[in-house]
Amino acid sequence: MPTAVLALGAFVVGTDGFIIVGLLPEIRTTLHVSTGAAGQLVSLFSLAYAILGPVLAAFTGTWSRRRVLVTGVVLLAVGNAVTASAHQYGLVLVSRVLAGAGAALFMASAVATAAYLAGEERRGRAIAMVTAGATLALVLGAPLGTLIGGAWGWQAAIWFVAAIAAAVATVVAVLLPPVRLDQGATLRQRIAPLTNRRVLRILVVTLLAFTGIFLPFTYMSAVFAPAVDGEQARLALLLLVFGVAATGGNLAAGTLADRYDPRRVVVGATAGVTAVFLIMLPIRETFVLVAIATALSGVVSYSVIGPQQHRIITYAPPGGASVVTSLNTSAAYLGNFLSSALGAVILTRSAALVLPVAAGFAACAALLTWLLREGAEAADETGELPATAK
Repeated sequence: MPTAVLALGAFVVGTDGFIIVGLLPEIRTTLHVSTGAAGQLVSLFSLAYAILGPVLAAFTGTWSRRRVLVTGVVLLAVGNAVTASAHQYGLVLVSRVLAGAGAALFMASAVATAAYLAGEERRGRAIAMVTAGATLALVLGAPLGTLIGGAWGWQAAIWFVAAIAAAVATVVAVLLPPVRLDQGATLRQRIAPLTNRRVLRILVVTLLAFTGIFLPFTYMSAVFAPAVDGEQARLALLLLVFGVAATGGNLAAGTLADRYDPRRVVVGATAGVTAVFLIMLPIRETFVLVAIATALSGVVSYSVIGPQQHRIITYAPPGGASVVTSLNTSAAYLGNFLSSALGAVILTRSAALVLPVAAGFAACAALLTWLLREGAEAADETGELPATAK
């Protein structure tokens, strides 16, 4: 039950992060900005998530996880209420920072709490269940938000997120036990794992992989414009297809990470992302083929984060699981920020160029993971593998 509650919270966080993608055309028109400028709503949310995650985790380290998680969802709800109420581009950007801070506070604690409650043998499946909540947002939240935005305006879709966030805050407050995982690590202690070469390499892979993954996803309406042909229902369907496939890929990757070497799961997933993005390039004008390729990209894209969390927890210091998962989640959202900023530049030249650039980032992540074996390096340094190494 606690893990299911955490997955529910991840659902609202994921919905908030993904819903903007389907609303970019309406936001651009209403706020009188370019597609690239509208995409910066995703950028600032992601940047706030990446930077403020470790800072807020340090500030709330002595709190119970229930208090942290409820606070995070409440901040998310308030941020979205401001976004929906604002009519100026600048204020909307500021509100996305507030929402990103709430999302960061929630997700890092949710993953670490789920891993702690599940125990070592079921850690991968527990992490996958929480992250499945975020991918379920792709199945339900993002497509529904896109349809709501098309029918009643993008502000109505954002109010929808604010409402479900308020409901989730209540559920988490009532059902989650007051677990405590650390005793107030300072910000310096929280970023100390960055001096560990194995941890740093995992973070670099996460950054590269998610920069590639989010490039075509964030600007889906532009990259597949010939196939979507301006129809909001088609864009919503692509988001739905991606979400269903991503949920299945995420859950399967969690099981594989428990059974096999998580590093190999990451290599296979990132190599798959590379291949699918290259396949998308010549078929981007045909909707049926784009839908099939989008499903494949959902499976491989969301087979990355769970095994990466599994890998990085292996090298956490005693009591430091929430520290390293926070850093890894921040790296993923930093990749989201970079993809939004880079995509805005690429779109000024050609939307089609997004796909090979994204494939290049994913290929680098696959190659780096394959070449750098943190487990072997640990054996060289200590004479044996870490006790939790897979």
